[in-house]
Amino acid sequence: MDYQHIKVERGSEIATVTFNRPEKANALNYRHLEEIEHAALSFRDDEEARVVIFTGAGKHFNSGADLTGKLPRHPRLTVHRRNTRMGQRCIQSLLDMDQITIAAWNGAAMGGGACIATALDFRIGARDCFMSYPEILIGVNLMWQSLPLCVHLVGPARAKQLVIGGKHIPGPTLLEWGALDEMVETDQVIDKAMEWARHYAGQPPVAAQMIKRSVNAISGALDRSIMHMDFDQNILSAETEDAAHAAGSYLAKRPPTFKGN
Repeated sequence: MDYQHIKVERGSEIATVTFNRPEKANALNYRHLEEIEHAALSFRDDEEARVVIFTGAGKHFNSGADLTGKLPRHPRLTVHRRNTRMGQRCIQSLLDMDQITIAAWNGAAMGGGACIATALDFRIGARDCFMSYPEILIGVNLMWQSLPLCVHLVGPARAKQLVIGGKHIPGPTLLEWGALDEMVETDQVIDKAMEWARHYAGQPPVAAQMIKRSVNAISGALDRSIMHMDFDQNILSAETEDAAHAAGSYLAKRPPTFKGN
């Protein structure tokens, strides 16, 4: 695949994947998600890479779904449901990577960008980084089977602040909550991520990869069984009057009034 929205650089043991739509704050359209999935799956056959760093070009890690570049709804529901699962496929491909994965997190990780950050093994954040899940602000639920990933990192009450409250949580608080593994100045994020990468690349790869899979299996044993229908919930919530009103209010930056319809 010829990548338009990401850049993949492979070294002998450490690779870097850069979200490369800085003019859109690295927002995710369908093609962008396809490319991330393709890149993640390509590491199955990479015999050299032991660690993969994910980062964002420009000021932000990843600002989430590109609301200006969404696929139009397909008239057939079967096809629409398949298209809606693209984000879930992307996140699952990241979770399934054998290599140790590290987020070098600059600026925003919002919505789908936060889903990507939580799907990785470690997160090195800039002091100015922040996380938010704005889906609630446009009247829909969080999907991509990513709600458990947030809960695993920060716990139930804090996950509710993020996902129901739609709050922007800054880097120092994310570090306190356990969503960040380390926080540094913005110009040090890549260097610190590389330091972590060199450490984990120096571990015995067979043991490291088996331990990673075991930890993920323990912590996420019920995730798929609980969240397997979240894309259908999204299709339903997106059809509500509140969702239509919320999306318009969000883009126009005016306060919404919800009626529960």
